Amino acid sequence: MYALVYKSTGSWYTVKTEDGKRWNARTKGILKIDGITSTNPIAVGDRVKLEFEDTEEEGAMITDIVKRNNYINRRSPANKYQHHIIAANLDQSMLIATLKDPKTSQGFIDRFLIAGEAYHIPSIIVFNKSDLYRKKELDLFEERREMYERIGYKVLNISVQNRTGMEEVEALLRNKTTLFSGHSGVGKSSFINAIVPGMSLKTQDVSGWSGKGIHTTTFAEMFDLPALSARIIDTPGIREFGLVDIPKQELSHYFPEMRSRLNDCQFNNCLHINEPGCAIKQAVEEGGISMDRYVSYCMILDSIGRKEY
Repeated sequence: MYALVYKSTGSWYTVKTEDGKRWNARTKGILKIDGITSTNPIAVGDRVKLEFEDTEEEGAMITDIVKRNNYINRRSPANKYQHHIIAANLDQSMLIATLKDPKTSQGFIDRFLIAGEAYHIPSIIVFNKSDLYRKKELDLFEERREMYERIGYKVLNISVQNRTGMEEVEALLRNKTTLFSGHSGVGKSSFINAIVPGMSLKTQDVSGWSGKGIHTTTFAEMFDLPALSARIIDTPGIREFGLVDIPKQELSHYFPEMRSRLNDCQFNNCLHINEPGCAIKQAVEEGGISMDRYVSYCMILDSIGRKEY
């Protein structure tokens, strides 16, 4: 029998079989996937094979993992040399960001987009809390929207509090499995409570003294959206999105506006910093590539390999 993994707590998993029944399950021995080394062998969104023990009430045993269509990961919080698979078998990822209370940095947004590009998962950026925005934030949103839409990303401005823009987001979720991510405090749990019938996920305000979000989600978890024939995967609030397995020479490949120009550089190993004949730097000077995105690229490039990265 096969099932979908809805929640992973490290050693036990919540799975749902095709008949809609949920089971607590654990792995049988050590499961290894060729070519993938991670701190968690099974991720939310995985399709797994089950065997039942003598008494089904005691739960089920996961004996195999069906080959993944894709997965997305980040650096393990416990070990910078290992990675942690956030979710598998995704149709798209959605970053919930804010421009106020707390403010999501452009660097965080760009790291999220790079991860999506690296694993061929389309990304959407949703700015929440528009009900708090004044002219300063609205002007910044327009800048961000123009910058990201110009390179092919969908960008929305919504307010879960006022339900402004929610219908457009729900339309994007329809018939898809979507990864939800973002800093703690941006309103992920409030959003899920608004679109999942009967949900009452715990929500907390932003910490007053630090201006940063307070973690409310401990483990990744998948939820069904029956009205939309969709699923969403909620992830723990992430303070940093540590990228893994991306060498400096490849970073520019995950910036769409740079990728299309790489063959025009004089040197094929160009890092687009000090090299002569660089098509990327020329495009920045001519306005074809956003200066903000180029600065973000330089900062991420500089951080690769550093201990705190």
